Amino acid sequence: MRQIILDTETTGLEPALGHRIIEIGCVEMMNRRATGRTWHRYLNPERDIDEGALAVHGISRADLEKEPRFADVADELLAFIEGAELVIHNAAFDVAFLDAEFARLTVRKGSIGSLCRVLDTLALAREMHPGQRNSLDALCKRYSVDNSRRELHGALLDAQILLEVYLSMTGGQAALSWGEGASGGHAAGPLQGRRQLERPLAALRILQPSEDELSAHDALLQLIAKASGGRCLWLEGTAGAAN
Repeated sequence: MRQIILDTETTGLEPALGHRIIEIGCVEMMNRRATGRTWHRYLNPERDIDEGALAVHGISRADLEKEPRFADVADELLAFIEGAELVIHNAAFDVAFLDAEFARLTVRKGSIGSLCRVLDTLALAREMHPGQRNSLDALCKRYSVDNSRRELHGALLDAQILLEVYLSMTGGQAALSWGEGASGGHAAGPLQGRRQLERPLAALRILQPSEDELSAHDALLQLIAKASGGRCLWLEGTAGAAN
């Protein structure tokens, strides 16, 4: 399954008031493993940035004067995300901004919902931890995900952090292997190289079943074989399967 962890930074909070996206960060994951492919762009919003937003991400309008506009990179973004499941924290916010940007294009591309499935990790966290704080920082603390470099919000860094949080929320992951570089993006990602476990895994202790446990297991397989008309995968090719 192909998933894209996505985050944006914006000039303000309301796309209906003309606020724009100034940064998009995407991290690709295939079958719950980071592939090393990312897509990252800063964007010229062609408007001022609210002071409140500037305090969150620290990106000024002057920083973005030479960056491309959303229309210049829309096809690249679509090629990266189309057909994938987007994993977004507080998805309603980012999707509303992306839809507003696509709506401004001369050639309509459709809405995010028509191009991708969307999984909202904020909604998921609220189901799993009702009544608790479920911001990205709070989830990092809850799941012991290192976010010490998150002094300011950044789309690519936040997407990489969210990937680790999402894996922990939905079953955990021992380690993530990031590619040697950010593929598909112009800006270097805050996380580069390969993440290693802090300490080696201890040797696993192998427990052998007792005779009683083996007998009970065999009896259960015989019942399964009988109920399935002999189609018990664990007994295939062995003698004694029930007919």
